[in-house]
Amino acid sequence: MSKNTKSNTIRIIAGQWRGRRLPVLNYSGLRPTTDRVRETLFNWLMHDISGSKCLDVFAGTGVLGLECLSRGAEFVQFIESNKQALNSIQNSIEILNSEKKSDTLFINADANLILEKSSTTTFDIVFLDPPFNEDLIELSASLLEENSWLSDQAIIYIECDIKRSDIKLPSNWMRFKSDKVGQSAYSLYKREVIK
Repeated sequence: MSKNTKSNTIRIIAGQWRGRRLPVLNYSGLRPTTDRVRETLFNWLMHDISGSKCLDVFAGTGVLGLECLSRGAEFVQFIESNKQALNSIQNSIEILNSEKKSDTLFINADANLILEKSSTTTFDIVFLDPPFNEDLIELSASLLEENSWLSDQAIIYIECDIKRSDIKLPSNWMRFKSDKVGQSAYSLYKREVIK
């Protein structure tokens, strides 16, 4: 482990693993979604998670996907370019419940290279929370829409720097919830099928 990495913890807010603290790798550029934001986000999503298929695109600590599993998601796919961070998420799944391993898929790769390919699974809930210092949301959103990653009524969560008000998203993504805290702006979008 290099000098700029250290162990840290995240806390699962609700569901079967409520209150569990898990070790995570803390590395340069990592910015986990705060407990406060997650509480708001998952209050918004509370009726949509059970039985859903979820995609955590820039997984980082994996806390958003782990929270979904804790609350009854059917399947979560994690995409993360940092191998050590992805290993940390896999270790968390093993700590929490080894049976949940069959409900997950872990991909160690650049997220947008994966999203360039057509998906055989369509996802109901997608988390887009890339590093703030990288301009990735517009491309990721476009690839998700173009390459069959989204179910007809998919919900997409986007978290970005509060200064970014000019993000261009697919025209059929309708924002229906949003808030701001600190340096973060976060929103939920509902996908409408283009006929």
